[in-house]
Order: sequence, then structure tokens, then C-alpha cells
Amino acid sequence: MIQHPQHRPWKVLDSKNILHLGPWLSVRQETVELPSGKQIPTWFVLEFPDWINVIALTKEGEFVMIDQYRHALGETHYELVAGVVDKGETPLHAAQRELLEETGFGGGEWSEFMVLSPNPTNHNNLSYTFLAIGVERLSQPHQEETEDIRTHIMSSTEVRSLLEQGEIVQALHAAPLWKYMYLNR
Repeated sequence: MIQHPQHRPWKVLDSKNILHLGPWLSVRQETVELPSGKQIPTWFVLEFPDWINVIALTKEGEFVMIDQYRHALGETHYELVAGVVDKGETPLHAAQRELLEETGFGGGEWSEFMVLSPNPTNHNNLSYTFLAIGVERLSQPHQEETEDIRTHIMSSTEVRSLLEQGEIVQALHAAPLWKYMYLNR
């Protein structure tokens, strides 16, 4: 078995919050010292709440996927249902809430599938992927006013084709989907 690498934390010499944009993003500026003694006078840490996404499979074994426009890229792509873990909420509850809100699907058997760091260099949050097997439509979607999300029911072959063609560009969605495809080949 491969051993975990030796922990070599940096020493924080100074830390100050330089930007706070409500619950979605804060930026912390730090002066740090490496184990070698070398100092980095300015290091930025982006503070986000934890994120979730859901690989949701219907009782028939089909994927519940969505598409939505992403303004930073100026493009619309297929994605997993995803969202933010609200304060006081568990990642599992956030995943179940987001699936129901965005698609109207729920129920089924849920398990934690994968935990990733969006960018361990400068993000302080984690992204939790849940696998929900046997979901069904429980209601109509209840999207926020700022959301324009379309739900798609797709076969495993269709989702794999999207991955192979680079049509799922969100890395935190593609990675767990590729893992799922590998484990279920």
C-alpha cells in the first residue's frame, strides 16, 4: 500500500481578510514561511463554502443530467446537478436538496462517491460527489429566479459519449463521471 506523504505545512506569519463577498467568496492574503525557511510575502487563499454534485440514476439505470449556460465561459454544456452546501447543512442534505430543486428528482439510495479539492493550491473548500441510485421524479423543479436549467435523462452510452467528446467541461463533474464509468464498465 502506498503511504500518505509526509506532512510539511507552511507557517502562517500574517493573515488578513482582504475581500468578503457574502457567503460565496472571501479572499485571504497571507505571508507564509516554507519548511525550508523561504518566505512568500503574498499568498492568496480563496475561501468558498463546500460544493456538491450528484450522479443520479433513475430506477431504470438512466442518468439525470442537466444543461445550463455558464457565463464565465459563455457556453452551455451538460453537467451533473451541483450546488453549494449552505451554512449548517450537511453535504448529503445539500445534494438531496439541489437534485430536487433543479430537476424534481429525489428518493433512491444515496452514498458518498468521491471527494475532491477544486484547487488545493488556493481554494479552501471541498467538492463532494454523491451517487443516488433509483431516483424518481417527485415534483416539478423549483429553480431559483437566476437559474435556467434543463433536465435530460440519458443512457450510460450517451453520457460516456459526452465525456469522450469533451462535452462535459466542468472538471469536478467529469472526474467523478469518469470514475463511475471505469468502475461500471
